[in-house]
Parts: sequence; structure tokens; C-alpha cells
Amino acid sequence: MELHFEHVAKTFGSLEVISEFENRIEDGEIVALVGPSGCGKSTLLHMAAGLEFPSRGTLSAGGEPITAPSPKRTLVFQEHALYPWMTLLQNVALALEFQGTARAEAHAEATKWLERVQLSGFEQYYPHQVSGGMRQRAALARAFIARPQVLLLDEPFGALDALTRMTLQSVLKQLISEARPTVLLVTHDVDEALYLADRVLVFSQRPAKVLKEVQLGHIPKTHDLAVFASERREVLQLLGIDTGIDTDTANYEGANI
Repeated sequence: MELHFEHVAKTFGSLEVISEFENRIEDGEIVALVGPSGCGKSTLLHMAAGLEFPSRGTLSAGGEPITAPSPKRTLVFQEHALYPWMTLLQNVALALEFQGTARAEAHAEATKWLERVQLSGFEQYYPHQVSGGMRQRAALARAFIARPQVLLLDEPFGALDALTRMTLQSVLKQLISEARPTVLLVTHDVDEALYLADRVLVFSQRPAKVLKEVQLGHIPKTHDLAVFASERREVLQLLGIDTGIDTDTANYEGANI
């Protein structure tokens, strides 16, 4: 399902957050948004989810105007948003139960998805009993179990340590390659954007404008920073960051903005 932003602008009172945003995200494409904090990236994501609405311009999904949230468009937050009084199995199954699936069938499907994100044996654990990375794995399982046509990711791994983040990036990449949703990702991690996306849109300070669109479809997906060296350097320079380092040997913490 394609997403189409047409001359989208957003203001909160007298504060102009997005001046004008025009872009079409094709069916099955993965697009990452990077830029300074507060420049409107998450606002665009929330508008795509139907949680916010533009002050000017229009948004559509699959040719239909976005006027409200829809199960066809799933939003994953930085915090896992699991219900603490439910087990991991119950949390994941709930996405299907909300759509009218019988509980037994939903639980059977949830068990399969927990296995796919390497959480077999933890079905009856509660969120507070497992690590942050495991909670986010469950959140991914809950997002994918409903088979959304559009996946909206708001810094989904921002609260995790570097090595856990890299592991879950690989898990997410595999899930996306199998399910083929259209993906819009907001991240402060430039390396994450380069690893996951087909295109990266680099935003300016508020009010947000696109400074550059970086095409990545021709580059193999790998955590080897040397593969993305020139693109990484370009994105960081656009964001006003003087790396002063050898991008071929950068550490695992990535480039966060």
C-alpha cells in the first residue's frame, strides 16, 4: 500500500513544525526519516497513522484519504507499549482478538510469532519479567501478526543498548523481507536508517524541509559501515555533524542525532 503526502504542513498554534512535505512512498518501499530532534519527523509518522492531521495538504494510503487510525497501518513506538497485566502471549494475541479472531486461534498464531522472534518458552512471562530487548521483540510480533500493509516505526530500538539494537534491526529486516509491508521509519540513528531503508530523507531544523533524499536501493544491506561510508558521511554533513573519524572503523554505537 503506497503512502502519498501532498503539500503537507503542520502548525501547533503559532509554531510551524512542517512547512511543506511532498513525497510518495511506494508499495513495499522502506523509507527512513532522519533529522534534528523536534523537526517534525514523528509528527509526520503520527499523521500517517491517523493520530494527527495536517494543517494544510492531504495524506492518503492506497489512494484513500487518511482520516482515522486503521489496522492496515500499524504504529510501533520506542517504548514497547505492552500491557503489563498480560503475558507476552496475551499481548501478541490481542492484536488478532481486536480484529474478531477467536481467542484460541489468536493464541495459536501468537505462539508461532513469538517463536519467529525467538521468544519460545517465554509465552507466559509478563513484560516486567523479561529484558527490554525481549519486550521489543514481543512488540514486533504484535505488529506483524495482524499483517499490516503499512508499518510505521517511531524509533523502535532507541531505548536499547547498541548490540541489542543491531540484533533487532536484523530481526526486523528479515520480518519486513517476508511480509513486504510499506515501511516509514523515524530514527535518530543514521546507521540504522542506512541499514534498513531503501531511501533516507534528511530533514532540516524546524520547520522541517527535506534537505536531501539519499537513494540506497543499490547497496547491499549489511552492518559493515564501510559499505555505507560515503552515504553516511553525506548524511552526517547535512545534519551539521563533523564526524572527524574513519567511517570504515566507527564503533557500534552508531551515529545518533
